[in-house]
Amino acid sequence: MRKLSTLALATMTLLCPVFETSGDEGMYLFNDLPVDQLKSNYDFEPSQAWADALRLSSVRFNSGGSGSFISSDGLVLTNHHVASDTLHKLSSQDRNLIDDGYLAKSLDQELKAPDLELNQLVSIEDVTERVNAAVAKEASVADAATQRRAVIAEIEKESTDKTGLRSDVVTLFGGAQYHLYRYKKYTDVRLVWAPETAAAFFGGDADNFEYPRYNLDATIMRVYEDGKPAELEHFLRWSDSGVSEGDLVFVSGNPGRTQRIFTVDALKFLRDSRLPYVLDYLRRKEIMLQQFGLEGAEATRRARDELFGIQNGRKAYTGMLAGLQDPSTIATKQAREAKLRAAAQSDPELSGTESAFAEIAAVQAEKKNMLGQTVTFRSRLFDLALTSVLRAAEDEKPNGERLREFTESGRESLVQDLLSTAPIYRDLERVKLADELARFVESRGGDDEWVAVVLDGKGPRERAAELIEGTKLDDISVRKTYLDGNLDDIKRSDDALIELARKLEPEYRRIRTINEELDERERQAYAKITAAVSKLQGASGYPDATFTLRLAYGQVKGYMQDGERIEPATDFAGAFEHETQHQGQTDFDLPPSWNQAQDKLDLSTQLNFVCTADIIGGNSGSPVVNRKGELVGLIFDGNIQSLTSDYLYTDQQARAVSVSGVGILEALRNIYGADQLADSIGQ
Repeated sequence: MRKLSTLALATMTLLCPVFETSGDEGMYLFNDLPVDQLKSNYDFEPSQAWADALRLSSVRFNSGGSGSFISSDGLVLTNHHVASDTLHKLSSQDRNLIDDGYLAKSLDQELKAPDLELNQLVSIEDVTERVNAAVAKEASVADAATQRRAVIAEIEKESTDKTGLRSDVVTLFGGAQYHLYRYKKYTDVRLVWAPETAAAFFGGDADNFEYPRYNLDATIMRVYEDGKPAELEHFLRWSDSGVSEGDLVFVSGNPGRTQRIFTVDALKFLRDSRLPYVLDYLRRKEIMLQQFGLEGAEATRRARDELFGIQNGRKAYTGMLAGLQDPSTIATKQAREAKLRAAAQSDPELSGTESAFAEIAAVQAEKKNMLGQTVTFRSRLFDLALTSVLRAAEDEKPNGERLREFTESGRESLVQDLLSTAPIYRDLERVKLADELARFVESRGGDDEWVAVVLDGKGPRERAAELIEGTKLDDISVRKTYLDGNLDDIKRSDDALIELARKLEPEYRRIRTINEELDERERQAYAKITAAVSKLQGASGYPDATFTLRLAYGQVKGYMQDGERIEPATDFAGAFEHETQHQGQTDFDLPPSWNQAQDKLDLSTQLNFVCTADIIGGNSGSPVVNRKGELVGLIFDGNIQSLTSDYLYTDQQARAVSVSGVGILEALRNIYGADQLADSIGQ
C-alpha cells in the first residue's frame, strides 16, 4: 500500500518507546494514556469517561483487524479488506460478494459469518507481580517458560470462570509487565453492507500503500445476542463534517506487532535473515495462487482472498526490508543503543544490562538456525488435522501444563474455529499442500528423515493428492467427532491427514519447545533492558504492539514528496478524475454503481484523508475520532513512507490513511440507496 522513498531520520525513534518518543509517536495503553503529552502539545485532556466510551465502542476482529460499534442496535464498522475473509467464506460460484458487494435491506437478509469473533475490551488488570512471583529466581530457561505458562493459564482460567469473559494475559515491554485483558465476545456477527471491490480497492496493487487515495474500504456488520440485534450502550456518534488540516484526531485500534524495542542485533537478524526468508515464502505463494487462478473464473474466486493477503504482505515486507537496508537506520539505532549501554555500565544497580544485550545477540544466531525448521504446512485441512491431534493430547494434561491455545480460557474460540462452516475447496487445498511439501523437501533436503516420513515414497504432488483424497476433515460432522472424542480416537483414526499429523507431532513439539525457550530468553533479556531504561529515564511511554487495544493520536496533515505538496484530503471528484487519468488500466475502473450515481453525488464530499497517528497492521478498521469522540474516519492503510513503522516512527512523511466518515455516508445514501442504514448510524 505504499512506495518507499528516502526517509528523513531527524524525527525517527528507533529505540524502545519507553526511552523517548518524537512527534505524535505512540500506541498507548488505555490504562496509561499520554495525558501530559496531549495537554502540552494539543491543550487536550481526555477524561476517564471519554476514554472509557471510546474503549467500549472499539472492537477487535479475530480475523486480524479492528472495528467499532456505530449504533445502539449493534452495527459495526470495519474495512472491506478486514471483512474480506468473511465475504469470501459467504461467497459461492453463484454469489460473489467480494466482486459484487452486498446490501441487506432487512434484518432477515443479514448474512451470518461462519466463524467470526469480535472482542470488546471490558477491563485491564496488572498481574505482573503474580506472574513474576510464580517463576523461580534460579529456574532454568525451560523451567521458567513452563512456570510462566502455568501461572498465566491459571490466571486466565480463574478470570474466565469468575467473569464469563474471555481473559488473556498479555506480555508488555518485552516481558517487564503482564496485564490481564478481559473481553466480551460476540460470535453471532452478520453482514449488512459491503461495497464492490472495485470501490473498496480502487487502484488495486498499483495504488496500494500510495497516496493520494480514493477508496471506499468500508464494510458494515451487525452483532447479535440471543438471535436479536445486540442492544449497545456504547457506540460512536458520527461527525457531520469532514476533517481539516491541523485537526487533532485519535485512533482506537489493535495494532498487530511492532519491534521498536529490538536491539541492533535483533534488527540485523530481521534485515539479513528473517525478512528475506519471509519474502521468499510470500513470492512463492503468490505465484502458486496466481497459477491456480489461471484455471478459470471459479478458481480465481476461490484463491482471491488468500492471494490478496499474500500480495499485501509481500509489498509491506518489501518496504520494511528496504528501510532496514538503509545504512542510516542501523547507524541511528546503534548510536542510541550505545548511549544507553554506556549509561547502564556506569550504574552498579544495572550491571545485568550488558549481559542482556549479549543474550539477545546469541538468541538471534539460534533463531537463524531455526529458520525453515518446521513441520507445519499452510493448508486448512492439515491445520485442522494437527489441531485435532494436539487438542486430544493436550486435554489429557492439567490446564496449567497445556499449550496456551488449548487451555480452558480459549476453548470457545478453539471450538468455533474447528467447527467453522466456511467452505474448504479440495482442489485449492491439493495445490497448496503440494507446494508446501515441495518447499519442505527443498528446505530440509531429500535425505532428511522427516521428509521421508512426510512423502512416504512419493513425490510432493502425488503425496498431496493422496493426503487430500484420504481425509474427511472438510466434513464438519467428522471434525466434531474428533473434538468430542479423546486421544484414543485420534490414535485409531485412519484419516490420512490425522495419521500424518500424528507422526509429525513429536517433531512439532521439539521445534516448538526450542522456539518457546528462545522466546523466554529474549523475554528475560528485554525485561532487564526495560528496567534499565525505566531507572535511567523514567517509566513513561508505551510498549510494542501486541494486537490489543491501543490509543494513537495525531494531526490531519499533508506532506511534501518529491518537491510536491500532498494535500491531506481527497474527494469524490478526485476519484472520477483518477479513473479518467488511468483509463484502460486494470483496477482503475470504478464500479457501474458509481458512474450511474455520479450526477447525484456531492463530488466535493471528502473521501479519504491522512494524519500523523502512529499505526501498524492490525489497525485496519480502527475508528478515527475527534476531540468530542465523534467518528470522523476509518483507518484502512498507511502510505509507503510508513512501512517501516514496525521498528521506527517518523512524522515527516509517514501517514495513516483513512476513509472519511462523511464519505461513507455520502456513498451509502447516493450510490447504494441505503438511506435507512445511513439514518441508523450514530443513533
